[in-house]
Amino acid sequence: MQNKSKKHEEITEHIREKRTSRKKPISFQVQLNEEQKEAKDTIMSNDITVLSGKAGSGKTLLACQVALDYLFREEVKKIYITRPTVSDEEIGFLPGTLEDKLDPWVQPIYENMYILYNREKVDSLIKEKIIEIVPISFMRGRTFLDSFIIIDEAQNCTHKQMEMVQTRIGLKSKMVICGDVSQIDLKGRQSGFAFLFEIAKYVESYGSFILKKNHRHPIVDKILELYAKKFEAQD
Repeated sequence: MQNKSKKHEEITEHIREKRTSRKKPISFQVQLNEEQKEAKDTIMSNDITVLSGKAGSGKTLLACQVALDYLFREEVKKIYITRPTVSDEEIGFLPGTLEDKLDPWVQPIYENMYILYNREKVDSLIKEKIIEIVPISFMRGRTFLDSFIIIDEAQNCTHKQMEMVQTRIGLKSKMVICGDVSQIDLKGRQSGFAFLFEIAKYVESYGSFILKKNHRHPIVDKILELYAKKFEAQD
């Protein structure tokens, strides 16, 4: 564990040196706060990063910002996005192409990208499939090379799904897995998200970060606190 920590510090220092050497910084419409910058360093220092946090903590926004940053700096060639709430059964009854069927599930991610950067530019990247949506059920057998992969709502992945998704990562790629154990919607199946923090303890270049600050309305904190107390009392 000590060797892993030392290696993490060395990689982080290398990233900071590399960052200062960049001539043209990417201008995003929303800037990261100090907590998010620290989380971004964790993502940049590892091949796979687990990003956890309560509702409103900005997990997906941060993952999208780092992904776009890597893409615009040509450090990856593509961004892949998936969400486990989409299944063959759920999208099969919807009209239109696969993209049309997936649209309701991926809109939250697109909205985060629109917040960060020019909407027309983002839409162009989506149209050119430089930003691509891949349902969990379509990921088996694929390898994602030279890419940035975002797994959103990962608390709704089972252990088997989580194992399969992580092993899709290829060379020159990064993966960010976003989730919140308090928002698990699985029925009769166990979430595979919490186990990822155990993996992070033992696997090199596998990081984790917990975001704690609320980026939505201040009222959200109080609402979450009261619901937590209610369900703790029931347990």
